[in-house]
Amino acid sequence: MSVLLRRALGVYVDPTQGDPVARRLTAAAKRGDWPTVRDLFDTVTDLDDRSFYTYVVSCVPGVEKWLAAVIRDEPYDATALVLYGYRMTILAWKARTGYGAEHVTRDRWKLFFERLNVAEETLAEVVLKDPDNVTAWYALLITSRGLQFGVDETRRRFTEIVSRHPGHLRAHQQLLQQLCTKWGGSDAEMFAFARESASRAPAGSPLGSLVAMAHLESWMRTGGNRRVDFRLGTQHFRKPEVRAELRKALDRSVRHPDYVRRPGWARVHNEFAMALVLAGERAAAAEQFRAIGAHLTEIPWAYLPPAGLWTWLARSYRGSSYLLSRTTR
Repeated sequence: MSVLLRRALGVYVDPTQGDPVARRLTAAAKRGDWPTVRDLFDTVTDLDDRSFYTYVVSCVPGVEKWLAAVIRDEPYDATALVLYGYRMTILAWKARTGYGAEHVTRDRWKLFFERLNVAEETLAEVVLKDPDNVTAWYALLITSRGLQFGVDETRRRFTEIVSRHPGHLRAHQQLLQQLCTKWGGSDAEMFAFARESASRAPAGSPLGSLVAMAHLESWMRTGGNRRVDFRLGTQHFRKPEVRAELRKALDRSVRHPDYVRRPGWARVHNEFAMALVLAGERAAAAEQFRAIGAHLTEIPWAYLPPAGLWTWLARSYRGSSYLLSRTTR
């Protein structure tokens, strides 16, 4: 679907989330300006920020073509290798499509695994030479899950990251996915990890959003997303203990005075917003939507059917949250 058509249908989302560095990286990546991309990455010291910017560059269509040329000329440039490896994971998931595994064709599965194997080999080369390259390890969490290496191997890679950067948000998000039932884990493992990570994190950490995401994953696994409606509540999320846990996680995370937005901040707020909407926590949901503004993110709203109109649905829930939060004060 073209960008213009996606904009017309209300399903276009800016991957940069308005971040100025991300916008400059995107512009440089679109014109194949490797020196500018490399120089911008050289200024980024926060490891979570590097992971977000790697994702941003990897979302640019065709970036793999000029990155391959860069690697031919500079075969040991770690930044180029990580960007290329991450781009191949993006392309792998595009080949797989967003449909359930049973609906993916044999040819698409073949392409999915071919691209993931290229990514795995590229990223493994980086960490072999530089075991401290956290961004490469982060991308290797994605290849581990997609190539079905199993929970234990993904946990091992996760340990490589948190031993160097304990609060790495995106690494935690990836391991949470691996611990979902759909990827070989279980609700018990997923919730234990989410709750332990949130409780161990300092106040104001975005890791509290893992609790919201765990509930969303559990709700989706049991088919809750096929019965969603505009009453701002579902059977799972209406449980008093679930609502209380969400409020607690919210207060200790993005609502805490010590919380600081980092590049890529919007996904955390979107995860809380969706969970709070479904829990009927209207005022809290409206507060998160105000924080989000125009920055809707594909995860988690794409979990809502129909997938092609997920931003329209998200905006509808946002409007309902505003309206109902005012009428129930």
